[in-house]
Amino acid sequence: MSSDIRKKAITVAALPVSLLLCPLALADAGAAHGQPENTPGSLAEAISGGKAQLEFRYRFEHVDQDGVAKKANASTLKSRINFETLEFHRSSLFLEVDNVSYLGDDDFNNFRNNNTQYPVVADPDGTHVNQAYLNLNGSGGYLRLGRQRINVNNQRFVGGVAWRQNEQTLDALSLHAEPSGKVEVDYHYALRVSRIFGPDNGEPDDSLDSNAHILNLSFTLPANAKLSAYAYALDLEDADAQSNRTLGVRLNHAFKAQSLSIPLTLEYAHQKDHGDNPVSYDAAYYLLETGIDKDQLRLRAGFEVFEGDRDQPNRTFRTPLGTLHKFQGWSDKFLSIPQAGVEDTYLSFQYRSFLVAWHDFESEASAASLGSEWNLSWNYQVNEHYSVLLKYADYQADELATDTRKAWLMFTAKF
Repeated sequence: MSSDIRKKAITVAALPVSLLLCPLALADAGAAHGQPENTPGSLAEAISGGKAQLEFRYRFEHVDQDGVAKKANASTLKSRINFETLEFHRSSLFLEVDNVSYLGDDDFNNFRNNNTQYPVVADPDGTHVNQAYLNLNGSGGYLRLGRQRINVNNQRFVGGVAWRQNEQTLDALSLHAEPSGKVEVDYHYALRVSRIFGPDNGEPDDSLDSNAHILNLSFTLPANAKLSAYAYALDLEDADAQSNRTLGVRLNHAFKAQSLSIPLTLEYAHQKDHGDNPVSYDAAYYLLETGIDKDQLRLRAGFEVFEGDRDQPNRTFRTPLGTLHKFQGWSDKFLSIPQAGVEDTYLSFQYRSFLVAWHDFESEASAASLGSEWNLSWNYQVNEHYSVLLKYADYQADELATDTRKAWLMFTAKF
């Protein structure tokens, strides 16, 4: 084992210990700055006065995929408990533990059970620590150390993948600062990625060692427009081919026209190889989205492009830390960008809790048609504790993958 890898392993192993010891070390330092009124007088009071939350999410997922012998039926339950202490000397602790269990047979391929005669439902069972961090709060932001959920902008490039039963979290040091009311700074240094494929090790990897820098700057412009500039340098030591450096800018604005609102999103990013990526490449990303909002009605039309290269493999845009299920159809056919890239032209209609969307996929670097997809969903919030979700995806293949239909029924309870 090299000295760099050994040092990183020691750092990862030391994080839980640091989370326990840091509040004690900071107590005297925090006292020098004073405490807000009505705060606990001791660490014991901060713990005893803390708040616990429970969440149960049951989901039935059905997958019918051409070319796979059997249809998948996954009946899974995610049980989550978390606890956060009261703030003591500007610091607090947060711990969250998840368990994924199967109700019935595992008639699906979870990447761990060798059920390759079924389509993939990437929800392995097991128990793991989803989040565990120390939060240090200041008047203009916070500092966070430990395993945490990190969502940047719309999660296209960095997100928690909350749709899957096992979430993606990062062992990271995070800084959030608001030097003024119109500027926000978010920086994250991540040394480990806890992926959706855990908690048990296997293929794909349950976790990745990393040397990742994630920077996002947000500016509030006149008329409440928002401009975000970002820089991601992702050196993923266990997935060298996914290592990349991305620079981008994103603009959100909504034009008012009588009783209507016309949203507009423009985004551009440029990416190249980084770290030990064995392939030298550069690729671009483009997004244009607009629509109409009126009361509870939302219409959207968009065009999203990832560049690729039809002649040379592995020279396409990469999104290894993104929340990918949110984009380019719920059938998950574009979790990795095809070699020749992809252009997604999409339309969506949402009224209250009902949503219907349509996608048309084309190759960016060739004339190939990559298929189309319909998505439908209905979400009903029973009350503050209970909700129900019905969801459906129908992908019609052309020159990529095979026809696939997916359906979900999900119940969520939070206390």
